Amino acid sequence: MSVCLVVIDGWGVSDNVEGNAIANAKTPVMDGLSRGTYTTLDASGLAVGLPDGLMGNSEVGHMTIGCGRAIFQDIVRINMSLTENTLKDNANLLETFERCKTGNGRLHFVGLVSDGGVHSHINHLFALLECAKLSKVPNTYVQFFSDGRDTRPTSGVTYIQQLLDHMAKIGYGELASVTGRYYAMDRDKRFERIKIAYDGLVLGEGAVVESAADVIPTIQARYTAEGKEQQTDEFITPIVVKGNGRIQDGDTLVFIDYRADRMREIVEAFGEKPQFDTTSTPKDLAVTTMTQYKEGWTYKSLFPPQQPANTLAEWLAKKDKTQFHCAETEKYAHVTFFFNGGREAAFKGEDRSLVPSPKVATYDLQPEMNAAGVAEKVAEAVRSGRYQLTMCNFAPPDMVGHTGKYEPTIIGCEATDKGIGVILEACRESDCTLMVTSDHGNAEKMFSEHGGPHTAHTTYRVPLCISGSKQLSEIKHNASLQDVAPTVLQLLGVDIPAEMTGKPLMDM
Repeated sequence: MSVCLVVIDGWGVSDNVEGNAIANAKTPVMDGLSRGTYTTLDASGLAVGLPDGLMGNSEVGHMTIGCGRAIFQDIVRINMSLTENTLKDNANLLETFERCKTGNGRLHFVGLVSDGGVHSHINHLFALLECAKLSKVPNTYVQFFSDGRDTRPTSGVTYIQQLLDHMAKIGYGELASVTGRYYAMDRDKRFERIKIAYDGLVLGEGAVVESAADVIPTIQARYTAEGKEQQTDEFITPIVVKGNGRIQDGDTLVFIDYRADRMREIVEAFGEKPQFDTTSTPKDLAVTTMTQYKEGWTYKSLFPPQQPANTLAEWLAKKDKTQFHCAETEKYAHVTFFFNGGREAAFKGEDRSLVPSPKVATYDLQPEMNAAGVAEKVAEAVRSGRYQLTMCNFAPPDMVGHTGKYEPTIIGCEATDKGIGVILEACRESDCTLMVTSDHGNAEKMFSEHGGPHTAHTTYRVPLCISGSKQLSEIKHNASLQDVAPTVLQLLGVDIPAEMTGKPLMDM
């Protein structure tokens, strides 16, 4: 028994025909498969590890398909720890608190404070403050980096007030400083900016105010100042609250951003060494980060990277099954690195084939891309009889769909359908079951409801078509991309590893 898995990139299911490049393309092969063993799968939001309601993408789509489970993104994992009230039990957080308590008792939460949701979220800080109070950490300070880039440029005072209100409500925590992200969150080695933030945090250099209550009026005065004196949130130079909130020898620092790129330089300044001259470098600091900011750094992370075990490719290798992965250049990483759960190297018995993408400025100029080349390679692999699993990606619906060009996207969909037809013929000749699905929607919505082209992914469900006479079981759950790998194993007669939380869909 063998299975051929085809992942079409950007092929969603929509009843809306207008602007639907898939519905308006000639796709006799997919039409035929859809009249057979067929259902639709959820390819967006929590089903693929993204925040609820967020459109899927190629990376998480292929990872979910290949892993047989949703690999939750960092923000989702953190949010789930809040809703499930498990953050207080986070082992690395508890170790961080314990280090603080057995040391000098001084803890700093450092990072961007807003509800922008790109780098961090204010709710995460609120929860961390509550956890620190629960753990009886003696002194906790907030070093507040103001946003104004992922939020309105003068909304920072709102978030400061929310923080002050929350700390008053729980009777815990102190606001120690405010610095704009322009200085504290540089990522382009402009260390003169980091120095300004660092010297504010360590030396207290900046505008010193008597109490936290004076911070908001100080910032509001900068909003309305004239000329060079005017500052919005992103560009706030350090405001330092009088007291004991400077970072000192022996302190414990928790950096609260979950996105890594704009935290590396400021963390390096405290955890490694400053890349600039300064008159004070606190010693014996303990650094904990919300997520892993840089591979090779040994700081504790509250939410370290996940390396999923027993993905489809790994499980087949353990069972001494052979497999073949194929895509053109644009999507090669998706059928290898992402499909294999974030692993670059091939598993035992895994062969790969890279088909060159056409060298054009934009793919609407050659909308077929190299669908024919992928189809030829996959059909050859199926006919060889060497592989229990062959899998591939067809790129045109997504890559051409992103150009916003409707007619070329129709051509890309037709080229994809033709390629699937070539593979289907090889499967029929070789007694191989063909499964066709997609990683996310795209080409089914080419016109924006606001006018003009629509070039983004969608939250539409995606097809699952299975050749042959086998039928689906009665599906009583929200079938999703998580179910693809377990169904492949079910068709192959291979047991399903416990790590796969997706469900096999066949009536077998």
